[in-house]
Amino acid sequence: MDSKSTSDAREKLLETTEDLIYRNGIQATGMDFLVKESGVSRKTIYKYFGTKDELVAEVLRRRDERWMNWFMTSVERAETPEARLLEIFSVLKGWFLAEGFRGCAFINTAGETGDPQDPVRLVAKEHKEKLLEFVRTICQEYGAPDPDALARRFLVLIDGAITVAHVLGDSSSADDALEVARTLLGK
Repeated sequence: MDSKSTSDAREKLLETTEDLIYRNGIQATGMDFLVKESGVSRKTIYKYFGTKDELVAEVLRRRDERWMNWFMTSVERAETPEARLLEIFSVLKGWFLAEGFRGCAFINTAGETGDPQDPVRLVAKEHKEKLLEFVRTICQEYGAPDPDALARRFLVLIDGAITVAHVLGDSSSADDALEVARTLLGK
């Protein structure tokens, strides 16, 4: 197999795995199903990734990079720090209304792993830490007296809105979170 075929097979495997896990979860996405859907042999899968957890962790790392880039770029379109803090919830609502929205891939997969040191859980933790840091930076720019505390509260609002939108199928959770955010900012 030449290097282009090898990279194509790896890419196809990663894309297929991400799609299946986001739609069905880790446990419901068995290796036989991955082989069938991706067209990549089990031997090739284990060549690239020693375990299913390593495959899922790589899928989540790639998703984290794409999702954070999209989210940060979208939020940063707002002109002031206050507007960016509030824009978070407009951006989320747009995501909630998008076809194929199934909640936060990181919350979903972390919920399937019991061990805090599981590679999948660690990637989910890293994602939430990056999200918290992004929000903390905006809170500092906003001039919050305690940007760390405000950022943690915003993270709770963000993840709460995502979870409610997913579990209840209610995109208005973004509107509710926005109202709480306004209260936190004294608006």
